[in-house]
Amino acid sequence: MTQEAEDRWADGLIARRAAEPGETTPTGEDEQAQDAAFEPIGGPYVGAVRGRLDALRELVGLSRTRLDAQALAEAGRVLDEASARQRLSARHTVVAVAGATGSGKSTLFNALARSPISDTGLRRPTTGAPIACSWTDGAAGLLDRLGIPGRLRRRPLDSAGGDLEGLVLVDLPDLDSAVVSHRRAADRVLALVDAIVWVVDPEKYADAVLHERYLRPMAGHAEVSFVVLNQVDRLPGEAADQVLDDLRRLLDEDGMALGEHGEPGASVHAVSALTGRGVAELREQLGRFVQERGAAARRLAADVDAAAAELRPLYVADGRAGLGERARKDFADRLAAAVGASAAGEAAEREWRRSAQHACGTPWLRLWRWYDRIRVPASQRPRSGAPADEQITARQRVEQAVRTVADEAAAGLPVPWAQAVREAAVRGAEGLPEALDELAVREELERGTSPRPPWWPAAVLAQMVMTGVQVVGGLWLLGQILGVLTPGLIVPALVMLGGIVGGPLIEWACSVAARGPGRRYGQEAERRLREAAAACGRAKVLDPVAAELLRYREVREQYAAVAGAPG
Repeated sequence: MTQEAEDRWADGLIARRAAEPGETTPTGEDEQAQDAAFEPIGGPYVGAVRGRLDALRELVGLSRTRLDAQALAEAGRVLDEASARQRLSARHTVVAVAGATGSGKSTLFNALARSPISDTGLRRPTTGAPIACSWTDGAAGLLDRLGIPGRLRRRPLDSAGGDLEGLVLVDLPDLDSAVVSHRRAADRVLALVDAIVWVVDPEKYADAVLHERYLRPMAGHAEVSFVVLNQVDRLPGEAADQVLDDLRRLLDEDGMALGEHGEPGASVHAVSALTGRGVAELREQLGRFVQERGAAARRLAADVDAAAAELRPLYVADGRAGLGERARKDFADRLAAAVGASAAGEAAEREWRRSAQHACGTPWLRLWRWYDRIRVPASQRPRSGAPADEQITARQRVEQAVRTVADEAAAGLPVPWAQAVREAAVRGAEGLPEALDELAVREELERGTSPRPPWWPAAVLAQMVMTGVQVVGGLWLLGQILGVLTPGLIVPALVMLGGIVGGPLIEWACSVAARGPGRRYGQEAERRLREAAAACGRAKVLDPVAAELLRYREVREQYAAVAGAPG
């Protein structure tokens, strides 16, 4: 045997055999020549599938910096496989025949192909590598994607195609094979084919490995699934119907929808590949399925559904995410308390009233205050600025305010996005206490000297008049005492008393009149400091948090488009 012939038929664990009459095995060069006559590129995805793919691609792009690569691995795989499948033939449908050891899947594969392509027998495992059978040309790219070498590609006896034109049938290794490499090869191909024929037998149709590892996880792929109960010839009487009903029950428990009564879903067949019972009906349904040429899109839609279900905990959570007006106001109030806005307003009000008292006070009182100011050294005067313990308390208040608003913003978010919101708040809060301190100092400097109302000059003039009356009355009284003036103590005493009493009365009246303006002045100072602190907190904390919430809303909308559900 020549090396070329040996390479052509060396099929590893599959027994070497001679080609059956009428059966051909194309070489790589033959397949390339055959593909030249067909358009190898599939058409673009259209309709809902295309929209969901675009949304999934956008979702992955928006989430890369927020989620780890492992969480997005399956979504990325679906996108990659969708792109790879789109570049290949849209005229072909790849259907895998999968089953456990002894289920007779290779026998069914040969019965569908009407050719002894896949070896059958008692030796296990019989099928060690995937074997492909194509009814028409142009499937080389699809088989290359599945990793099936040319030596394992077959053509059936009725290679003209007919009702199975466009079908590429793949016989997989046993799903429960003791050889790990066989199971891995089967799993790899199952993730790439357009449809699957699940073959079970009367003895192992309820096998936990088949249901828990394959049927249940792929329940969403019901529309591209065929479940075949093989070897029904071994069941006497009505036992076949009973086993078939129990199989349907198990599939229902797996969550796999059954395509009965015209509803979309998996079809269930009872066949005997050995005797040919039910094979013609299965072959006919496969032919109709292939001619629809929608299997690839259905499989892709099911893959997107599975990816969306896996991603759901990362994008959907109970509760409504966002920051309401109340949360924003509470945050501003906490920052105002931390920066001492209320205390600053009260201090401004006291300063305003002191200024009024100083400007409208009697000259003697102003003289005494001047003397007291120059008498006390500057080193002994109270120092301005908050004590160290007050500064520490203010910093703690700021940190508490940031934590509270971050928790409120993260409430109702999935864990990764809640963490992203908290991290944005913490990053923004860096340097916030210092910025608030600088803000308080700047506001105090900008406030400067308290303004004076229009009536202050009149009050000062009245105090000067009262002082003049005191001086005149005192000089008058002194002149009478010294005998310079005509005696008459009552009048000068009353004049002097009027000046003495009038000054404090004017000062008291001015202090009463200054309460309203002073209160308004303090409230205005508090408002300015409060607004400045709120603006600082908004720029450093609320805006970054709002940006994260906006990004989450964007990805949430994209996820809704991927899942095919309203946001």
